[in-house]
Amino acid sequence: MKEDILEQLVDDYLQANGYFTKHNEKFRPLKDDRYVSKKDSGYSDIDVIGIHPYHKGSRRIKVVNCKSWQSGIKLDQWFSKIKEKKGINHNRKEAWKMFRELANQKWADGFISRIKKLTGSYRFTYVIAGTEIIGNQSKWRNDKEFKKNLHGNPIEFLTVKDILDYMHKNTSKTVAPSDVGRLLQVINASKWMKNMNEIEI
Repeated sequence: MKEDILEQLVDDYLQANGYFTKHNEKFRPLKDDRYVSKKDSGYSDIDVIGIHPYHKGSRRIKVVNCKSWQSGIKLDQWFSKIKEKKGINHNRKEAWKMFRELANQKWADGFISRIKKLTGSYRFTYVIAGTEIIGNQSKWRNDKEFKKNLHGNPIEFLTVKDILDYMHKNTSKTVAPSDVGRLLQVINASKWMKNMNEIEI
């Protein structure tokens, strides 16, 4: 089950690109000598996994962490808070826990083990999806700790604009197979965007 609208958008986008998808797959650290029951018994989850039948290498599997924050993902602020092990906002939850598969090795190992069990592969592309991506993406892509924890797999970013641009461009007049595709078709048929562009401000 897809728990929020961003997960639905990502799911439809991946399927439109030829991926089969799974959602909300739980994972936690492996029960090895690093496992601490009091800290590690709870689960995190993988929002969306896409598996492409024809792509090779890391492109074959997309593993997506969805953050549908209204203010977007402010990469520089989050990066600093993760590295400095600071809390976030009023709830003071540690920032790294929002990206634990990037920032903590034992959580990363549990994450990758779960992907291997689901897909048969350790190779994948890790995707951070948000309403908007703000700041320095290369800092995340090239961070040595993140790369080590992901076993060298690449990091990509995806925005709602990226998704809607692609879906709008590739949605024909034939009834679309996805909820997002059908919604865009109905919006196009209504001439709503054309009317909006003609409104004088």
